[in-house]
Amino acid sequence: MRFPVISRNLLNPFMLPSDPSSLRQYRGRFAPSPSGPLHFGSLVAALGSWLCARAAQGRWLVRMEDIDPLREQPGASDHILATLARFGMVSDEPVRFQSARRERYREVLVALAHRDMAYPCTCSRQQLQAFAGIHPAQCPAPVDPTRTPAWRVRVAGTEPITFEDGVCGRVTQDVVREVGDFVIWRHDDWPAYQLAVVVDDAEQGITEVVRGADLLDSTPRQIVLQKLIGLPKPEYVHLPLALDPEGRKLSKSDAARPVDPLDPMPALRAALCFLGQDTQDAAFDVRTVLDKALAGFDRKEIPSTNTRLIAALDQPAG
Repeated sequence: MRFPVISRNLLNPFMLPSDPSSLRQYRGRFAPSPSGPLHFGSLVAALGSWLCARAAQGRWLVRMEDIDPLREQPGASDHILATLARFGMVSDEPVRFQSARRERYREVLVALAHRDMAYPCTCSRQQLQAFAGIHPAQCPAPVDPTRTPAWRVRVAGTEPITFEDGVCGRVTQDVVREVGDFVIWRHDDWPAYQLAVVVDDAEQGITEVVRGADLLDSTPRQIVLQKLIGLPKPEYVHLPLALDPEGRKLSKSDAARPVDPLDPMPALRAALCFLGQDTQDAAFDVRTVLDKALAGFDRKEIPSTNTRLIAALDQPAG
C-alpha cells in the first residue's frame, strides 16, 4: 500500500456531535451483514437493540456491514430493510453502508501505520500453527513480495482488557496472549470487521452496542483499537445466541430459515420470548405488541444462555 502524505492528525479525525447534550443521548444500532435474508437470530439482535434504544428514549440506527463482497447476496440489503420495517423497526437516521466508506477506513489504517501501530503481514495459517494460530509480536517470516499483504495492529504492551457486559457480566481477555496481533485490513484490500466497526461506532456516536454473544470475544480487540486511536468506549450488551437443536449458531444452520415479513407476528412473539420478555397479551398487530413489549421491557430478564430457544420457537402465534 502506498501511503499518502498526512497533513492532519488522522488518529483524531472523527466527526462526533458538536452539541455536548447530544453526546449524552442514548444511541444504539443494528448492523447486519447482507449475506442473506433476515433470520430469527438476526431478528433477536435487531429487536434487542431496538428495545434498549427505545427504553432509553434514544436513537436506533441501522448500518449495513457490506465489506465482504464474496459473501454478499444481491438485493439482501433491501430485503433486510424491508423486513425490519414489516416488524416495526425503521432506522432513525439514513442507513450507513460500510462499502461506501472504504477510503475512510483506509485513512485510519494509514494513520496507524505511520505511527508504527500497524504493519503489513503475509503470514499464512500454516506458518502460525507453531504459535497456536496466535500471531506473535513479529512475523515469523519476512513479507512475501509475491503476495498481497494483510495489515495487523500491534498489541504488544497492551494490558488485559476487562469490561462489564450488560448480560454476560465481567469479561476479561489478555489480547496479547490469547489473540496476538490481529488483522485490521484484509489481503483482498477491504477493511476487517474490527477496524470498520470501531470507526463507525465512534463516528455515529454509539453509546451502547447491543448484539449477539458470538461477538463477545471480539469486543476486547475493539477496545484495544479504541484505546490506540483515542476513541470513547461504548457500553456493551451481548444477547444470547439462537442455536439449533444440535447447538450450532442458527445463522450457520439449516434451521436458519428467513423470518416471514408477510406474517411477522409468530417470529416477533418468539423473539420477545427468547429475550425473556412477557408475551402474554392478546394483541394481533405489530405496533401494539411492540408498544406493550416496550412498556414492560426489563433488561434483567434477558437470559445469558440460549436455554429459552426451543420454547421461544414453539410459541403459539396468538
